[in-house]
Amino acid sequence: MKLSVSRRSLIGAAVAGLAFGAMEAKAQSEDIVLGGSIPLTGVFAFAGVGIHAGIQDYLKIVNDAGGIKGRKVKYVAEDTAYKVDASVAAFNKITSQNKVSLYYGDSTGFAKTINPELDRLGSMIMAGASFASELNDSKKFPLQFMAGPDYTEMFGILMRYIAKEKPGASIALVYSDTEFGRDPIVPGEKLATELGLKVVEKIVTPPGSVDVSTEVLKLRRARPDYTIFHGYVLAPIPEFIQQAKQMGMQSRFMGTFWTMDNSTVNQMGEAADGFMGVMPYRYYYDKEGTSPMLDKIRQMRPDYQSTGYMQGFVTAMLMTEAVKRTLDGGKELTGANMKASLNTIKDFDTGGIFGVPISIPGNSVPVGRIYRFDAKQKQMLPASDWIRVGK
Repeated sequence: MKLSVSRRSLIGAAVAGLAFGAMEAKAQSEDIVLGGSIPLTGVFAFAGVGIHAGIQDYLKIVNDAGGIKGRKVKYVAEDTAYKVDASVAAFNKITSQNKVSLYYGDSTGFAKTINPELDRLGSMIMAGASFASELNDSKKFPLQFMAGPDYTEMFGILMRYIAKEKPGASIALVYSDTEFGRDPIVPGEKLATELGLKVVEKIVTPPGSVDVSTEVLKLRRARPDYTIFHGYVLAPIPEFIQQAKQMGMQSRFMGTFWTMDNSTVNQMGEAADGFMGVMPYRYYYDKEGTSPMLDKIRQMRPDYQSTGYMQGFVTAMLMTEAVKRTLDGGKELTGANMKASLNTIKDFDTGGIFGVPISIPGNSVPVGRIYRFDAKQKQMLPASDWIRVGK
């Protein structure tokens, strides 16, 4: 029996429709994959282990609630030991074996190295452990973001606090001789001038444990009201503070995100008392106000969780929110679509991880708070309201 052209066309259309429907159903049932280059060993493992746990816990919350529009989020991670070549190898392995929509990177070096490949693939968005100011550029890094303020914005939060507490204060900047350390120094000096503050000394040292006696003498001669450390995790900050206090210095000492974990500051010993710094998230033990996500974390993890954990947790939250908004809009999960969805986040409630509703106007979340260490309670406690920076 011969079929007419119109009959054949109808059958062809029906078959095509069935095929499309099957493809659409398959797409709707596919796992959404979050890949990760995670430093579970090596010099950054103290943060990587927490980041890993935070990502896993938030995805468990999402998946236990049914996933995103019925699709589960699968986490595929590889240990990188905080080495760029290992991070790139992990990325290549994970993306060759999975259809990856979301990716967590372990360092600034990796973020910059992988960016051309990220743009070429166009299939995912990426965030990670880096808060490098350079990455906060939507033109150069259109598919990347960070779950907090960049390092220059952190300086902005610190300096706005200083300008309010002591107008016209003098500041010393102490930083490591690394890309990480140098990142916010030039824009920080400019901002200090704009805020009527005076940078009276800049001291650069190698990272890690070094003899800082000569540098402390420079600090003593400068007599700054505030000293900001950046580009370190712990050493040589305690050595600086202890020697400075022994010389009778009254400077107030401050740090940025990767120095601010409560257990890290505790390791400073006597130097910890009064140490201040910027933190975009509430601490694990913070019971201030209503914070249902912190309550949930404390139920899941009865022991203290680090600021690295909080960073991993909230990064997974923002990534999956971008996916949800993209799918809710009936759009394909491309990098461009998900980044556009991420940038629609405005006055978003993170369940109390950030202490205020957040917006993502570009590649960062430009908000934070100053915390001060209380030696009696052995905790970082709030020293300011939440401070927003940027446009």
